[in-house]
Amino acid sequence: MKLLLVLPHGPIHRARAGSYARALRYAPLTLAALVALIPRELGFRVQVIDEGVDVWNPADHLDADLVALSCMTGTAGRAYAMADYFRRHGKPVIMGGVHPTLRPAEAKEHADCVVTGLAEESWPQALRDFVQGRLQPFYRMRPDFDLGSVKAPAPDRSIFDRRKYITVNSIEATRGCFHKCAFCAIARAWDNRYFTRPVADVVEEARRLEGPELCFLDPSLTCDREFALQLFRALMPLGKWWVGCATIDTALDAELLRAMAESGCRGLLVGFESVRQEGIQQVAKPFNKVAEYREAVRRFHGYGIGIQACFVFGLDTDRRDVFRRTAEFAYEAEIDVPQFSVLTPFPGTETWRQLESEGRIIERDWSLYDAEHVVFRPLHMTPDELQEGLIYAWRKSYSLRSIFKRLAGSRCLLPISIPANLGYHTYAAHLSKYSPDLMKREGEQW
Repeated sequence: MKLLLVLPHGPIHRARAGSYARALRYAPLTLAALVALIPRELGFRVQVIDEGVDVWNPADHLDADLVALSCMTGTAGRAYAMADYFRRHGKPVIMGGVHPTLRPAEAKEHADCVVTGLAEESWPQALRDFVQGRLQPFYRMRPDFDLGSVKAPAPDRSIFDRRKYITVNSIEATRGCFHKCAFCAIARAWDNRYFTRPVADVVEEARRLEGPELCFLDPSLTCDREFALQLFRALMPLGKWWVGCATIDTALDAELLRAMAESGCRGLLVGFESVRQEGIQQVAKPFNKVAEYREAVRRFHGYGIGIQACFVFGLDTDRRDVFRRTAEFAYEAEIDVPQFSVLTPFPGTETWRQLESEGRIIERDWSLYDAEHVVFRPLHMTPDELQEGLIYAWRKSYSLRSIFKRLAGSRCLLPISIPANLGYHTYAAHLSKYSPDLMKREGEQW
């Protein structure tokens, strides 16, 4: 039997249609993990499609016996349209991922089966049941599921074409997050649980990967400080360098920061979110202290760690000067790779509940929930002003002058940060062309 496994992407990030450069793409671990979990005794022939790099025609895959789709909220509309297409042609569909986990009943309207939560146990069971003709409508993660006790196979990275990604060495040591940031769907999807893998398993998987680099996809490697220290110390003998995600307070923890750097950390994605402390209060990140931002950047850079700093616009404390002020901060603080988004009310989050209760959500088409399109009414500006301000911040920060000044000051991981900045330079120049109408039309083309 043939299994078609698809990871949908919206127009901005999709191959050919989008403006995302190879320098901004790492291999999606989801696909590699799902392929590895397929029970070999079932004899599936697997075809994998990552729409971030693969251009394909669904009509060429109607020989599939089963279609499986994994989606987040921003790609849910496309995934639903895709699922409807295959079901019209008599093909059963399994759907999973963050969005189906948050809204399983909605996903079930478009699929024969919905897998929620972590997939280590439920995905293989769903496939076994399908082969035996008894596929169930829902498969849910056990309430007492423990990632550390599951001996799952290593992700199958052989499915990736290395030429299409900056790295295929995506890896993770943890899942979920126990921070309760108001706008984040990750913690809500996993019920604020934080799962850790055995450190020895993570290190052995990292050791076997070809090449000197690792890309940790964990939302925050440092949620559990003692686990993080143990992991970093165990990584040291490998002699590899890595990038990952952490909270900004890591910079002010001398022991943790030193261990992180000595383990090979050369780049971190960090949620700065706002340059106003009042904004930090709204997103519920009490460990973010705006007054300490510059010192945190200085400490990260002092250890040779580059920073991809994420900022969100549209908070109730934001006014029209927030775009200029944030871009100026990124410039003056010499942030290696600034990243901007608009506040997005993902289902299940505190932000969703607040904006829904206040009647401020103005768009419910999931294709616009990509954090680059405004789907609610801001408090101190119009939706158009928020959208225009986002585009201004991207363009201002990725002018060639800004790129040169920021990277000349940081000088961290230049072989990665230079291509990333040039990639975002192109991204910023084209962002305005992805209008709401285009996003909806592209999502419905099935």
